[in-house]
Parts: sequence; structure tokens; C-alpha cells
Amino acid sequence: MEIRNTATPKTAVKAVLFDFDGTISTLRCGWEKVMGPLFEEILDDGKCDKTLLRQKIEEYIDESTGIQTILQMKWLKEQVEKSGRQALDIWDYKKMYNDRLMLDIKKKLSDLEIGKACADDYLMRGSVEFLKALKDRGVKIFVASGTDDPDVHNEAKALGVDIYFDEIKGAPLHEESCSKEAVIKRLLESAGYSNDELAVCGDGKVEIALGKEKGARAIGLASFEKERGGIDEAKRKRLINADADIICGDFLEKDELLAFLGF
Repeated sequence: MEIRNTATPKTAVKAVLFDFDGTISTLRCGWEKVMGPLFEEILDDGKCDKTLLRQKIEEYIDESTGIQTILQMKWLKEQVEKSGRQALDIWDYKKMYNDRLMLDIKKKLSDLEIGKACADDYLMRGSVEFLKALKDRGVKIFVASGTDDPDVHNEAKALGVDIYFDEIKGAPLHEESCSKEAVIKRLLESAGYSNDELAVCGDGKVEIALGKEKGARAIGLASFEKERGGIDEAKRKRLINADADIICGDFLEKDELLAFLGF
């Protein structure tokens, strides 16, 4: 665990907002390997430098981790139009991506259902114990994700972690609004939590930056998703740039994380 800010409040938090994919769940591990080839397929006009195109796409995907999928499709459409070609609607691009991604996810969900796989295979190490510890201390737990709302609910239920969450919010269908920003704003402005009573936890710069901007405590998860732990240096740098207070690879250091949250 890497503590980057020792000046955080010592009071106990009352609410924690988690990202889902790459933070709690690894069911969508490898989504970049679906999105990257799709973008390359669409943007390759037969005249471009394929190496430079691939690099540009990889850099964008890395930078945009955590935002709603539809905004990534908007970027794709803009790139197509910049090349002087006719682009599809952003929702058509999203359907193409989702259809390909869900082939793998449906297989994983099926394996879970028939007992060929267990939830632990797709949960970040120590995540369930950490969620239980928070619930035992009366902390309200929220999830906000850039993944479509019905899919987040379905995948949380399949992994058996939905019981720990007071609320799950994914990306609204056919909308471009940010669920993470909306939940943080509501918790601080309507639900009665003060800045030092809220913490955010995620592997993307979006939720970390949004939380820090509002004065919340921020736990950055820089794990290798396939291993469900460890420190991915590229993620670590991204989370440092977003000003995460703590960076860890999993939730196994539960007591240290609870201490950071004021317990």
C-alpha cells in the first residue's frame, strides 16, 4: 500500500462510493482488447500508418478508462468524421462494441451459474471482506459505473456482492450523463454527507478526480485485473495524476484501509 496523503481527516467516513469494473469485479477484464480492435477496424481507411493508429487508440482507451462507454463511442465518431468519412450514430457504435464484449461476459456468467466458476474467480482480492467490514461499521456503500445500469446490477448479483450495496448506479440507457458525478453530487448536496464523511474507491482517474475535487478521501486501485491484485505501474501513474490519497493493488490490507477511513 502506498500512502500519498497523510493529511486526510481522522473522522470516520459514513459513505463510500465504489467504481465496479476493475475495482470490485473483474468480469469485464479484457474490455480494452475488444474496444481496441473494433476502433482500429473502423478507423483504418487503408491509407493510414497502422502502428500510429494503434498507438493513438491505445492511448485514448487508457486515458478514458472509467468514463461512460457512450463517450468513448463519441470519440470514435469524431475520429471517423475527421478522416472525411461518414460516421455511424454513436449508439450504433456502442451496440457493435457491446455485442462483441458480451460474448465473453455471457460465457463467464454462464460458468458462474452452472458452477464451472466461482465468484472469487472474478472478485478483486479481499473485496468481500472489506465490504463486510464497512457494513459492520454502519458505512453506506454505493456503486457508480460507466457500464450500462442493467448490466451492473446483473453482474453484481451474479457475483453475490449486490447484498452489500445500498445503491447501484450504472450508466443510464440512451443517455450521456455521468452516473459517478451524479451520485457524488447527490451524496454531498442532498443526502447530508459532508466532504470528510465520503470516500471514493476506484481504478480509474474519473471517480478519483471527481471525489478529490469535492474534498472526499480517495483510494486508488492499481491492480492487474487478471491477477486480481498487484500494482500495474501504468494504472498507478494514472491514479497519482488524479491525486489519489492511497494506492493499493487489492483490499487485503483491510485494517490499514479501515484506518485511513477513520476506523
